Amino acid sequence: MEYVALFFKTILLRPYVFVFLAAFLFAAIQLIGWPRTWRFWLISWATAFICEYSSTRNGVPFGWYHYNGSTIGQELYFSNIPFMDSISFSFLLYAAYCVALGLLLPIDRTAASTLPLRSLRLDINTRTSWRLWILTALLFAFIDMVIDPVALRGDRWFLGKIYFYPDPGWHFGVPFANYCGWAVVGLISLAIYFPLDRRLSALPVRPVASVTPRILLGIGLYYGVLAFNLGMTFLIGESFMGLSGLLMHVPVLILLAFRLVETSQRPVAS
Repeated sequence: MEYVALFFKTILLRPYVFVFLAAFLFAAIQLIGWPRTWRFWLISWATAFICEYSSTRNGVPFGWYHYNGSTIGQELYFSNIPFMDSISFSFLLYAAYCVALGLLLPIDRTAASTLPLRSLRLDINTRTSWRLWILTALLFAFIDMVIDPVALRGDRWFLGKIYFYPDPGWHFGVPFANYCGWAVVGLISLAIYFPLDRRLSALPVRPVASVTPRILLGIGLYYGVLAFNLGMTFLIGESFMGLSGLLMHVPVLILLAFRLVETSQRPVAS
C-alpha cells in the first residue's frame, strides 16, 4: 500500500510527466498497436533505469551525477532513481522515433490525400533500418540538450532540485557525457526493439494517407515536450539558454515541414 500511495503522490507531484506519458501511449497505439507499444515502453524504461542506476554508481554511460533524495516520501523511487525520471525516457524516445520516421520514411507519391500532407509508407525495412536507428538516437539526445539544462535548475521552478553533477559541464552546467549517455540509451533500446518489431505480426493494412497523421501525433509529442521545457527556461529568466535551445531545433522543424507538407497541386481522391 505504501508504493500505491507513493504512486498517486507522484502523479500529483508530476502531473505533466503523466500527461506526456498518456500522450505517448495514445499516439503509439494509434501507429504501431498495443503489442509493439508495451514492448517499446518496457524496453526503453528498463534500459534507462539500468543506465541511470549504473551512472549514479560508476559514471557509465551518462557520466557522474547524483540524485539528492530531496523528494523521497513525496514521489515513487526505484532504489535511488525517481520513477518519473526513468519513465520519461520512454515517451521521449518514441517522440524522437516519430520525428526520424517523418524524415526518413518513403513517400508514396501515387497516394491521394484530402490533407495537405505527403503520404508516408510505414515500411518495415525503413522503420528498422540502421539510418533510422542512428537518427532516432541523435534526436533523442538532441532534445535533452534543452531538457537537462533547465531540469538542472529545477529549484527555480516546480521540478525542484533533485539531482546534481559533481563536475558541471560546458553546456549550461551539463557534461557532454550526459548527452552521449542519452544516445546510448536510445541505441540499446532500439537495438532490442527493432528485431522484435520484425518478428511480430505485421501491422494492419491501413489507408496510406492515414499513416502521416498518426506519425504527426508522435512528432507533436516531441515538440510539445520541447515547448514545455523552453517555456520553463524562459520563465526562470534564462533567455540566452532558451534562445540557444530554440535555434538548435528550428532547422529540424523546417526540414520536417518541407518533407511532410504537400506543396504541389494534385487531384484528391473523390
